[in-house]
Amino acid sequence: MEAREAPGPAKRADADLDALLTLVARGDQGAFEALYERLARPAYGLIRKVLRDPAQSEEVVQEVLLEVWRTASRFDPARGGAATWVLTIAHRRAVDRVRSEAAAAGREQRTSRVPAAGDAVADSVEATLDAELLRRCLAGLSDVQRESITLAYYGGYTYPEVAKLLEVALGTIKSRIRDGLNRLRDCLGVS
Repeated sequence: MEAREAPGPAKRADADLDALLTLVARGDQGAFEALYERLARPAYGLIRKVLRDPAQSEEVVQEVLLEVWRTASRFDPARGGAATWVLTIAHRRAVDRVRSEAAAAGREQRTSRVPAAGDAVADSVEATLDAELLRRCLAGLSDVQRESITLAYYGGYTYPEVAKLLEVALGTIKSRIRDGLNRLRDCLGVS
C-alpha cells in the first residue's frame, strides 16, 4: 500500500477558504471576516488591473465582498475553489463597471451635443421659395415632358409603367424624362 502525501500548503489554503465560505453561507460573521482578510487584497489587485482607478477599485471590492456575503450559499466547491469563485465575481463586477462608465460617458456625450439652431420660419420660407421655383420650372417644360416627369417622380411610377399609362414607347418616355430633367436642372441653376 502506497503512502499518501500530505496535502501541500496551497491545497490546505484552498480547503480552508472553501470551509470558510461554507460557514459564511450559514451566516458566520467570524468566517466572513477571515475570508475578507484573505481575499480582499487579491480581489483588489484583480479589479485594479481592470479599472486602473484606485478609488473605484476599492468601491468595487466592497461591492464584491458584500455580494459574497449575500450569495455565499450559491458557492459549490465541486465546481471550483472559493478563491476562484470570489475572484470571478470580482472580475465580472470590474468589467460591468467599465461597461457602465463607457455607457454613461456615451449618454453624456450624446446629451451634451447642442442641436444646430435653425430658424423654423426661415426654413419654411426657403422651402416655399424652392417649391415655387420648381413649379415655375415645371411650367416651362413641354406638356409631354411635364406629364412624364410628374408621373415618374411624383406619381411613383416606373418608366415602363409611365410608358404603358401614356401608351408611348419606353424609349420615348426615357427621352422625354431625360430632356425634361436637363431643362429643369438648367432652370433651377443646378450644375
